[in-house]
Amino acid sequence: MKAKPILAAVLGLLLAACQASAVTPSAESATPTPGEWWQPAPGTTWQLQLTGEVNTTVGAAMYDLDLFDVPAETIAALHDAGRVVVCYFSAGSWEDWRPDAGDFPEELLGEPLVGWPGEHWLDIRQLELLGPIMAARLDLAVEKGCDGVDPDNVDGYTQDSGFPLSEQDQLDYNLWLAEQAHARGLAVGLKNDLDQVEVLVGAFDWALNEQCFQYDECEHLLPFVEAGKAVFGVEYELEPGDFCAQANAMGFSWMRKNLDLDAWREVCW
Repeated sequence: MKAKPILAAVLGLLLAACQASAVTPSAESATPTPGEWWQPAPGTTWQLQLTGEVNTTVGAAMYDLDLFDVPAETIAALHDAGRVVVCYFSAGSWEDWRPDAGDFPEELLGEPLVGWPGEHWLDIRQLELLGPIMAARLDLAVEKGCDGVDPDNVDGYTQDSGFPLSEQDQLDYNLWLAEQAHARGLAVGLKNDLDQVEVLVGAFDWALNEQCFQYDECEHLLPFVEAGKAVFGVEYELEPGDFCAQANAMGFSWMRKNLDLDAWREVCW
């Protein structure tokens, strides 16, 4: 006499499971398609400020601000003013002042970054340990309302990192970052890493470079412009007269900043 109620319960559970699977999107179908995130064209104006109270009156289409330091309210205010907000974080180094610094296992920490106290290169090969931490940072970017992310220090394989990082290690990690950002509807920029531009240009939405005019290596960034993607950049030591004409001719969005990366700037456009 108890078999029928049990059978009915089992059938009910199976029916509920089928109904749930029919309305729950798979991870693949839930991933945004290109065009659902910000894709800046060459010549897009921008502002980079990573220290101090954000000056929201700067005339720029995009603001690049620190992921941890910028309040969500500031991002919302910039959105109300029609601005795009990209959020900066370091994807290739550990910084001892960040609120999630304690989440990094010690074996991920390598040599210090020369000239940057409290910062160490990361072992990007250990994605099983590093991946969840970076994924949490991308989730924070979504939570705060960032339109995209600017992951820094993604060229550790060219540095004295303390780890035997290969070119392939870096490609794998950078492609993973781009995939994870896009899965969350975030645009993503390639920071420096000039030697891998031709391979990575299809995976990233823009490029951001520091001092390519000073080091005479800006031609490496042309594939982004040729693909209809913006190239943003800064110089710290050269005067605008030394690089602006060439930057404009190449379709780059360039400016001079001080190393403090406060609100001050001198732009080329």
